[in-house]
Amino acid sequence: MDTPPRTSRARASLLLTAMNPIKVYLVDDQAMTRAAFRALLCENGDKFEVVGDSGDARVAIQEITSLQPNVVLLDITMPGLSGLDAIAQIRRGSPKTRIVMLTYHEGQTFVEQALRAGAEGYLSKDSNSAELALAVEAVHRGDPYVSPKVSGGLVSKLRGTQNQPAQGSSISCLTPREREVFQLLALGHSNKEVAFKLHMSLGTARKHRENLQTKLDCRSPAELARLAIREGLLSS
Repeated sequence: MDTPPRTSRARASLLLTAMNPIKVYLVDDQAMTRAAFRALLCENGDKFEVVGDSGDARVAIQEITSLQPNVVLLDITMPGLSGLDAIAQIRRGSPKTRIVMLTYHEGQTFVEQALRAGAEGYLSKDSNSAELALAVEAVHRGDPYVSPKVSGGLVSKLRGTQNQPAQGSSISCLTPREREVFQLLALGHSNKEVAFKLHMSLGTARKHRENLQTKLDCRSPAELARLAIREGLLSS
């Protein structure tokens, strides 16, 4: 059987990749995980070039803005700033960069939040290792990529075959800024520390805390931490 002709976009992407490797930046708080992903990408010859990596999302955002990579591989659960909340900031600093979430979180809520925030791909860390290259190449040429391990829930929802409606995230009502404050408070930071880290006044930090306690019905740092763990923004 003859192979169907490729689209002009796919041909152009292949030609461009042959001349210039896809520049990738890795964001994951586990150094060994970043090293493993780097090694997997390097197995593909000259297809990919890892131009940088970081375990701190805020540091990564600054470096991505400077380096302007083609693709960012981004974890969700990280200290300080979650991957979900980093998406918009990466978008502002490097609008042409494509983002693939690379995480252990396979729940439908995480997938929907990531795609709505602007990620082009979503890949489970439990996926076959060959999928990493497939996902990077797909988003680089302009196609979305969702790992088969996590796409089942989305398909079921679209087809209306789920027995029960999916429950929304209890933090979905928060603004991006409130989510940043929420994560810092859940880590045990004081109002003063939050104000310093996020470059806001102490009064603003206090107001954010009051609003969060009302919206989330959490009255103590311990309750905030438990909620953050349940939502996947902190590790247990």
